[in-house]
Amino acid sequence: MRVVITGAGVVTPLGNSVAEFWKGLCEGRSGVRRIDRFDPSEYACQIAGQAEDCVPEGMSGKDLRRRDRYTRFALYAADQAWRQAGLAADKVNPERCGAIVGSGVGGFDTVQEQVTVLVQQGPRRVSPLLAPMALVNMASSEICIRLGLEGPNRAVVTACATGNHCIADAADALRMGKADVMLAGGAEASVVPICVAGFSSMKALSRRNDAPERASRPFDAERDGFVMGEGAGILVLESEAHARARGAEILGEIAGYAESCDAFHVTAPREDGSGAARAMRGALNDAQANPEDIHYFNAHGTSTKYNDIAESRALRTVFGEAMPPVSSNKSMIGHLLGAAGAVEAIATLLTIRRGVIPPSINYETPDPECPINIVANEARETDVEFAMSNSLGFGGHNASLIIKRYE
Repeated sequence: MRVVITGAGVVTPLGNSVAEFWKGLCEGRSGVRRIDRFDPSEYACQIAGQAEDCVPEGMSGKDLRRRDRYTRFALYAADQAWRQAGLAADKVNPERCGAIVGSGVGGFDTVQEQVTVLVQQGPRRVSPLLAPMALVNMASSEICIRLGLEGPNRAVVTACATGNHCIADAADALRMGKADVMLAGGAEASVVPICVAGFSSMKALSRRNDAPERASRPFDAERDGFVMGEGAGILVLESEAHARARGAEILGEIAGYAESCDAFHVTAPREDGSGAARAMRGALNDAQANPEDIHYFNAHGTSTKYNDIAESRALRTVFGEAMPPVSSNKSMIGHLLGAAGAVEAIATLLTIRRGVIPPSINYETPDPECPINIVANEARETDVEFAMSNSLGFGGHNASLIIKRYE
């Protein structure tokens, strides 16, 4: 069973449409800036890749107040993807359509707000909507409610590997004949005080506050931590037979995917990158492809010391002398946590369709411990048929996805 892509939608620090997002990536433009959603003056890290607020079509002010920001991001991106796919609720079997959309932290914006209410006003003033607004599964559920989809519906929570795991699970549902159409991806709205403070205390975030645009620098020797980002990425996946039967434009194909666990540490990757390498080899096997078939590698590339080194070692292990061109979208949009894999999968799909590899910006001083083929600072035009995208999460979660040109 072949699984194809027929729609895509995004909310990102570079814009809230696929066209804006892609234009920003190809221009090498940074979406990182000083945080303005709250006063960051007392925080070690004062910068982030913030997404602009968005209002899903038809939602009133009351509707918006009843949904966490990450859910609104997911709905906005899902609407884009659904429209591009040319789908309509009255033209599909709702029992054969579903959604698998996850998040790394879910409704932290709501939790932050209601904890403040609890402390300042007491327990009786806490919103009765706290639980349904904060739960991680609400983005996936709200998408199905909005579109009237009655098939498989769940959320995956695997930290920064969430987006890729959601896409893989949705593809599995199609491969196994459990559905005809699936929306898949991730959403995150984690630029809130408690998240920024927590990651800052871990010393995981960049402190290059005086130059936000230059802070996220994957694989560069001068990197000093990741930059938090937020947004959403949603893909519409279909069985090839269903897409062809309704005359849909097919944008690409999910060729293979695999996952693994480092079984090593709650935050640090295995130093030799062996866990990531296992997932990458598994994806190649699933796609029935060889290392030399991969024409572009969309790296997890967080701009943290140990993650970049471990991923570079995984690349050397799997590809050796067949190393493909490598870039990291996080250099421009920051790390979207649970949404990262899905947004980067869409960037990978666009790379195949447009024949342009977006650059890794801020790559100025090569790190001798990361000897890989970086597409540095300027986009590169090249023909790409197969591309791999990595997502590696806290807890040792590794997920590799291969997308190919549809023929």
